Amino acid sequence: MFTAKTQLMLAGSNIVGSLISLMSNFIAGGVLISMLSPFTFTQGVFAVAAGVLLYTLWSGFRASVLTDFVQVVAMLGAVAVIVPFIFFAADFPAAFETGAGRLTPEQGDFFSSTAFMEQGAPYIAAVLAYAIGNQTIAQRLFAVKQDLIKPTFVTATVGYGAMVIGVGMLGVLALYLGYEPTGGDVNNIVPGLAAEYLPPVLLALFFIMIVGALSSTADSDLAALSSIMMADVYGQNVAGKEKANPRTMLLVGRITMVVATAAAVAFASLRLNILDLLVFVGALWGALVFPVLSSFYWDKVSGRAFTTSVLAALAVFLPVRFSWIPVDGVFGIVVDVLSVLGIGVVLGLMVFGFFGARAAKAVGVAAVVVSAPFSLGSLHEYATLCGSLVAYSVSTVVCWALSVRRREGFDFSLVARRTGDFDQGPRAAETPAPDTPEAPEPAGTTTP
Repeated sequence: MFTAKTQLMLAGSNIVGSLISLMSNFIAGGVLISMLSPFTFTQGVFAVAAGVLLYTLWSGFRASVLTDFVQVVAMLGAVAVIVPFIFFAADFPAAFETGAGRLTPEQGDFFSSTAFMEQGAPYIAAVLAYAIGNQTIAQRLFAVKQDLIKPTFVTATVGYGAMVIGVGMLGVLALYLGYEPTGGDVNNIVPGLAAEYLPPVLLALFFIMIVGALSSTADSDLAALSSIMMADVYGQNVAGKEKANPRTMLLVGRITMVVATAAAVAFASLRLNILDLLVFVGALWGALVFPVLSSFYWDKVSGRAFTTSVLAALAVFLPVRFSWIPVDGVFGIVVDVLSVLGIGVVLGLMVFGFFGARAAKAVGVAAVVVSAPFSLGSLHEYATLCGSLVAYSVSTVVCWALSVRRREGFDFSLVARRTGDFDQGPRAAETPAPDTPEAPEPAGTTTP
């Protein structure tokens, strides 16, 4: 299961995802600075990029953790103070009545199927993939005590969800007000509303909070990229764990930060839609979710099954997501079937995290049976959603098919011998340090 190919595949997916995330944050920073200051978009992008790069080079992961705390405080402040202020300044709740006439029937329906299929469902699938495929989330484990990991992540999930809903209400506000963002770019909605309705003091506070929040995510991406290149690429696959030079690894990590920042700045000039970028990354990582999770709990998953399933999922995801192949006729039916299976996989994996394998299987099968009559024949019309779902389903089916008949199980103790500290002796990974409790056993080695 743990091979150089699987490691490089995970590393490659995280490099792509972190670069896109970094680019998205630079775009948001450039838009904010261009709308709330006399500087241009390009100047704003360079300012945010330079600031993030300098302090991350100086303090690394520690800076990332500290700015995460600042980000949470800032976003909670925005939700608690700034969002309600904008609502009242825009004459709400009376504006709900006067602005209702601007809504289309679908926009006015709280249970709109179009809204769910085009936005809600793709984001649900993307969020699950982020939790598994995003290196920046895994890094947080090192900043949390082992016995506090679960409550910390549950608290973060609830708190972050509340913040997303709170800030998202600004989009609802813009809809009812008939607000047209500058240049028709939806990236300009939130800073545009802030510039129009906030007084100078709150506007300055809003500016500081948002730049701080963007910097927090950007420095996490830089830390993740440097970690991947110095440890997974150079340390494990170029020099080898026994021969890797810690000083060279540090240099590789710092060079990676500089190169990644330059690349993200260059791509930020395209000014792509931030939400579309994040959904794309989530769907891309969806191909990894089942292979990664199953390899933790099922000892039959081999490196071949992992690699083949991810590549197969990507080979199907890209044509579906970007409509490279017409989905009429037989191919459309195939996409519908795979998407229905993807619904079962997504819901099953979500249940697995809380209630275990048996409940996950029951929910997954029930989801496929219930959704099939309503989805077959029409689901292929939603390319964004189908792209995510087929990535989940294809990777799951291929990984399971290549693993289920395998007789020899993976020895999880090999992971400790193949990984470990690069700045200690050859046997550091096999011999626990003195006065240090031994690491816990792997999550499990039995078939789910």
